Amino acid sequence: MNERQVLDAFGALSQQTRLQVIRKLVIAGPGGLAAGTIAEAVNVSPSNISFHLKELEHAGLISAQREARSIIYSVNFESLNGLARFLMENCCSEQSDAGCPAPDLAGSGS
Repeated sequence: MNERQVLDAFGALSQQTRLQVIRKLVIAGPGGLAAGTIAEAVNVSPSNISFHLKELEHAGLISAQREARSIIYSVNFESLNGLARFLMENCCSEQSDAGCPAPDLAGSGS
């Protein structure tokens, strides 16, 4: 990821509802969730969730795919992993004996 993409991603994630949406979609996995299901899960109206989903999609963090009459949203795991890699890219590079931990991108989370 380049710096512009990282700024767009953090801008999108710096809002509570969008952060909740990403977390729900991460839990859902590659199969994703329908927009209505996401709206119910984060307790917002359908029109409100559309705004947030478009912001996340614009930042490259999620993608949408039409399935019959529904739009299914799923996380772009490559982008999320790229965001973590960007943050950790130069970890402790100025301290040769620091033994910085590598990011655990598939870890148990918090």
